[in-house]
Amino acid sequence: MDLRLDHRYGDASAAGEELGSRSQARDPLRRYGPARILWASCMTLPISRMTASARILPRLIPRQGFAAALLVALATVLAGCGESPRQQAAPAPPKVTVAKPAQRTIVDQDEYVGRFVAVDVVEVRARVSGYLDKVHFTDGQIVKQGDLLFTIDKRPFQNTLDQARANLEVAKSNVAFTQSDLARGQQLLRDRTISEQIYEQRAQQFRNAQAAVNANQALVRQAELDLEFTELRAPVTGRIGDRRVTPGNLVTGGTGGATSMLATIVSIDPIRLEFTFDEASLLRYQRLSSGGKSDATGLGNTAVRLKLLDETDFSHYGRMDFVDNVIDRATGTIRGRAQFGNADGLFTPGMFARVQVPGSAPYQALMLPDAAIATEQARKLVYVVDQDNIARQRYVTLGPLVDDLRVIRDGVSANDRVVVNGLMRVRQGQKVTPEEEGTASPQSFFTAAETTDKTD
Repeated sequence: MDLRLDHRYGDASAAGEELGSRSQARDPLRRYGPARILWASCMTLPISRMTASARILPRLIPRQGFAAALLVALATVLAGCGESPRQQAAPAPPKVTVAKPAQRTIVDQDEYVGRFVAVDVVEVRARVSGYLDKVHFTDGQIVKQGDLLFTIDKRPFQNTLDQARANLEVAKSNVAFTQSDLARGQQLLRDRTISEQIYEQRAQQFRNAQAAVNANQALVRQAELDLEFTELRAPVTGRIGDRRVTPGNLVTGGTGGATSMLATIVSIDPIRLEFTFDEASLLRYQRLSSGGKSDATGLGNTAVRLKLLDETDFSHYGRMDFVDNVIDRATGTIRGRAQFGNADGLFTPGMFARVQVPGSAPYQALMLPDAAIATEQARKLVYVVDQDNIARQRYVTLGPLVDDLRVIRDGVSANDRVVVNGLMRVRQGQKVTPEEEGTASPQSFFTAAETTDKTD
């Protein structure tokens, strides 16, 4: 390889000439000009990128000419730096799953929080005073109407009854005597043996005896009631609470406010749910009812659905049976009530639940899965794929969630192809590869998601 350098550096004058130019030797950047910029960038290249001549050049050139040879090698490396990288292929359009919105006839549901109340609530109190003798139930059990609950000591009341019955017999005997005496007086009066005054006295005694019989009969009936009241029976069917008085204690009875409460009973089947709704909802229900558009009035016999706090679906069905006649001035709400069957005893008075009341006439709605809806600050949007497979943003207005599908009130049409899977891969105006899924549904969405995950 002839680099045409030996003849120069072999000459002493040439060497002296180079040694004489000390300013250039001290400042190689000024000597070689703009090459200093490419020098810094090419130093980052690995030795494998250098050409073969640049690697073997120091072995072929004598030491005294090494500086010039190095310049030639660097020029070769700089030539390699100028090579352009290979052009990468453009990525393929992302695959997404598209589906048309589902169409369904629905009724908007207004949701409220309510509390269960029993249809019948009874406080068991004694009607007569006495010492509690026995308790005939277990705390918390279900009792039927007429079941014996408590027994008060009967002996004093039995004695009173016996005495009243004896007095009644005396009164009846007195009636019999005065009646026969009055009959004799009538004959004597006809014979002019007695005066009319004496006859009137005998008649008065007969009437007094009859009144005494009636009075003693009333005393007997009252004594029988008091004796009957010593046995306290369940007035309604339901669940009884715990006993408030144990046997041996004195029970205060009567009709006053100081009577002893022995237990409470609440009915469980059926049961009611009470809730409140605002004035605007009441007006909407009334207008729907007066217009005859539907039975979704919230009043009267309207069907409602209910779910408990640990349930996900409104799977219990009942009917409205009452709406109050006055709006509460303090809260601006009105009280409503629905009745539900509770044969299994699942609902307990005082328990909270959520209830859905029909709030609109039936209408045709477009529905999409929630996963197909994106959020942009305060607005909601979906991606619709056009005929050229270009994704376009559509801002939508959302409605309620019905059977895992979200109602879309505005923003899409029934024939739009909406991206239901692969939403994170899509951008506005981006070309995509759509895979048709038919009509949007939760089942089809999850199936498409699993298939996409496997292919990815």
